[in-house]
Amino acid sequence: MLYYTLNVKVSVMPKVSSKRQITLPSKQCEVLGIDPGDEVEVFIADGQLTVVKKRHGSARGVLKHVKGDPACADDDSRDASVS
Repeated sequence: MLYYTLNVKVSVMPKVSSKRQITLPSKQCEVLGIDPGDEVEVFIADGQLTVVKKRHGSARGVLKHVKGDPACADDDSRDASVS
């Protein structure tokens, strides 16, 4: 996976509201292609937040090579994963 850094200057820095919400500057949203109603994921790494626009279908087919075991019930599979 490739990551690109794009520096976009904004004149107003967003502040965290009392509900701990952040409004993204419109210019940054334009650059990232984020529109009202879009879903985003937020990751924390090395003390920094990263906001990524979710793209529906981007993981389609990733697990197509994995074969399920019909002898294993869903509950058994979940319990084995948790323990």
